[in-house]
Amino acid sequence: MKKWAIAAIIYLIAVIGGYQVYAQFIQKDDPTAYSARHESAQHNDSGSNMHEHGDSHLSNDVNAKVNYNNSVLTIKLTNKDGNPVDNLEVNHEKIMHLIVVDEGLEKYYHLHPEKTGEGTFQIKQPLENGSYKAFVDIKPKDLNYEVKPAAVTVGEAGGHTHTHNLTPDPSLEKSVDGETVHMKMSSQKSSEPITLSFSLDKTKLEPYLGAAGHVVILDEKGEHYLHVHPVKENEPVFQTEFDRQGVYKIWAEFKQNGKVRVFPFVVEIK
Repeated sequence: MKKWAIAAIIYLIAVIGGYQVYAQFIQKDDPTAYSARHESAQHNDSGSNMHEHGDSHLSNDVNAKVNYNNSVLTIKLTNKDGNPVDNLEVNHEKIMHLIVVDEGLEKYYHLHPEKTGEGTFQIKQPLENGSYKAFVDIKPKDLNYEVKPAAVTVGEAGGHTHTHNLTPDPSLEKSVDGETVHMKMSSQKSSEPITLSFSLDKTKLEPYLGAAGHVVILDEKGEHYLHVHPVKENEPVFQTEFDRQGVYKIWAEFKQNGKVRVFPFVVEIK
């Protein structure tokens, strides 16, 4: 009996000692063990699970270059081999939506360039001198694509860098050309679904690009882009999600009595 007890104690000591050796030496070099620890640390970091808008896991198969000359914006689409990309799907009545903003996010243009050649699109739009960012919103067939900002310089912009300092609106009600729109947000928290509901005179509301309206969202640095369409075709209600906290600018576009109006809102996501 004593021999059995002594043998059990020796076995237990050997097991404990072996685990300590593994934890101190082997586990440090085990990439699987490191990955598990690293993912756990990321999960507990409130900022680490916020991802860039769009599918950050996709690699861009399409390169979109934007140039400006003589009041004309030219967009050239090429694949990884440098060949023109022509096969685009129609998205809300257009094969290309081009969003252009100035560096202070004060000027905003929603344009629809026309095809002028293989993988080449153009549109005339006079711009004041300065620095801009252009977002080429397309749906290439059978190719991965994520909208990224393209820098556009007009005139002698020089080395001036605008300090982005958007201030959240105290009231989410805006008036443009005598028309008033009120925006209601179901939440202002990151990493959860948010419904944007707009109250306006629906008797004047007309379909715009196949929908009751369009919403474009940028963070205050003009890097993370969202283009949101209504949940229902005839209702100005939109659903989206902000993957990270910060200050954002929202442009809500509605067509009323034949005219498209843009209502800008600045909100803070916590």
